[in-house]
Amino acid sequence: MKKFLFVFLLVFAQILFSQTFKGKVIGVKDGDTVVLLIDGKPQTIRLAHIDTPEKNQPFGYKAKQFVSGFCFGKEVEAVIAGKPDRNGRWIAEIFYRNQNLNKELLRKGLAWHFKRYSRNSNYAQLEIDARKKKIGLWQDKNPVEPWNWRKFKHQNAVNQQ
Repeated sequence: MKKFLFVFLLVFAQILFSQTFKGKVIGVKDGDTVVLLIDGKPQTIRLAHIDTPEKNQPFGYKAKQFVSGFCFGKEVEAVIAGKPDRNGRWIAEIFYRNQNLNKELLRKGLAWHFKRYSRNSNYAQLEIDARKKKIGLWQDKNPVEPWNWRKFKHQNAVNQQ
């Protein structure tokens, strides 16, 4: 009973605190960051639950291309939960014609489930399925997670100083 109550309260809190905005995608910064025009103002959105390869990383450009094809120039819904990240970006799931962009990136093997910030089992399963099918970046023998890629890049920059 305790577990049921906890799950109920968790779902209720997500519904209570999430907000939905409609806007036009006016920019795609990379595979997991877009810019929406909401009420005439640009707002940067970071895709929730996932992390895509960096631009200069294998499959980074493909992830950005996929996002552009999916939603650039289109009216989408952004379901935002919680407060902005440390960079001032809203964290959201993006929907176009009832399709979830965040989940589609995982299905296509163009993203990792960002377990550090997400405990969502649906996202975890989508990554597992793409890995098993060796789709997208899972074709590589040793794909490097974007958070490790960024860390390595930062360490190299520090070492070169």
